[in-house]
Amino acid sequence: MIIYNVTIKIDNGVADEWVKWMKAEHMPELMSTGLFNDYRLCKLLEQEESEGVTYTAQYMLDSMDDYNTYIDKHAGKMREKIFKLFGGKFAAFRTVMEVV
Repeated sequence: MIIYNVTIKIDNGVADEWVKWMKAEHMPELMSTGLFNDYRLCKLLEQEESEGVTYTAQYMLDSMDDYNTYIDKHAGKMREKIFKLFGGKFAAFRTVMEVV
C-alpha cells in the first residue's frame, strides 16, 4: 500500500474554515477520482502553533501507478483550488510512503 501524505501548516485565522473545506469538499473530491481507497486528516500535537496549526492529510492507494495517475491527471487542478481559497495562508510539503 502507498500513502500519499500532505503536511500543511495553516494560519490560525483560517484553520477552522480550512478543516471544514477539507472534510466537506477537498477530500471527497479526491476520493471521487477512484484512485484512493481510504484517507484521514490528522492534527499534529505538541507543535508550536503561534504561526499556524499543522495537519497531515493522508491518502491511501493500492499502487504507485495509481499515485502517478493522480499526479498526472488530477493534482494540478486540486492544488489550484487550495491556492485560490487559501493562497498565502499555508505552507505544504508532500511525501509518498510505502507500507512495509
